[in-house]
Amino acid sequence: MAYIHAKIDCIGLFCPMPIVKIREAVKGLAVGEVIEMLADDPSSEADMKSWARRTGHELLEISKDGAVYRFLVRKTR
Repeated sequence: MAYIHAKIDCIGLFCPMPIVKIREAVKGLAVGEVIEMLADDPSSEADMKSWARRTGHELLEISKDGAVYRFLVRKTR
């Protein structure tokens, strides 16, 4: 299990706000640090996969509890 350095709660926010929030939050992390994001936007899984591919950050984990997705992302650059 990765150590989580930061957490953001995007529950109730819809595209593109979860991506905007994680993009801003990742800027404050050091390379190698991990951020957890919670979101309940049904499109957030596809959005996060696309964002990770575009930015090169590592999407470590996607899990879902009810309507809430949990994403773990490691900053890579």
